[in-house]
Amino acid sequence: MADGMLHYVDEGEGPSVVLVHGTPTWAFEWRHVIAGLRDTRRVVALDHLGFGLSERPASADYRPEGHAARFATFMDHVAGAAPVSLVVHDFGGPIALAWALANRQRVRTLTVINSWMWSFADDPVMRRRAAMVDGAVGRFLYRYANASQRLIMPSAYGDRRRLTRAIHRQYLEVFPDPESRERVLFALARALRGSSAFYAGLWAQRDRLRGLPLSIIWGMRDTAFGPAILERWTDAFPQARVTRIGDAGHWPHEELPELVLAALRRTV
Repeated sequence: MADGMLHYVDEGEGPSVVLVHGTPTWAFEWRHVIAGLRDTRRVVALDHLGFGLSERPASADYRPEGHAARFATFMDHVAGAAPVSLVVHDFGGPIALAWALANRQRVRTLTVINSWMWSFADDPVMRRRAAMVDGAVGRFLYRYANASQRLIMPSAYGDRRRLTRAIHRQYLEVFPDPESRERVLFALARALRGSSAFYAGLWAQRDRLRGLPLSIIWGMRDTAFGPAILERWTDAFPQARVTRIGDAGHWPHEELPELVLAALRRTV
């Protein structure tokens, strides 16, 4: 890829399922899903540029717009002609849904896990959170305190004891220095507000997703994306199949993977 090398996992045979992570994680977050689906499906999970085992060039665009453009190129490379099942989480939602909206005929099913695809300009809670991280204090916390992994991630688990030291280490070690955290993670934190026009453009096209088999899996103890985010999805897409996981937080596929797999096996 022109911007740098993208790492991805590609396991199993059968209908393709593409898993798209958010921040501050990488394809490792999908390990239980990959293991649970690969016997009957081809499962693909990429690391966005800057994340996981992908390269981290200094000059790349790490905003959602940049990731979305690279995801479109990635899909042309790996997806083939047959429609895919798309599973998105967190920032993986707006990143991958930009491609899905432009390539509706290439999507067989869509599953949304604790994600969104609209501007937070009219959401006072999310707007306030976005403003808190988009500034000098936010930059300091992301760069020097490793806020995304050390502060935000544990607090967004339904039960933070599920984030063991061994698991947490997998997310900490891929951003070992202040420069990597500012370049990649802080860029997305700022984009909660800075990319509002991009998100609004996606939401304006939401009717293109009507008629598509849509499933929503939601960790109900998510302190980052609360019930109001889920309600916006269900108000817009009342036909969606919704699985609410009461004891999970922002990462239900990490926290209670067997429940997520049960839902995915019915839909992908």
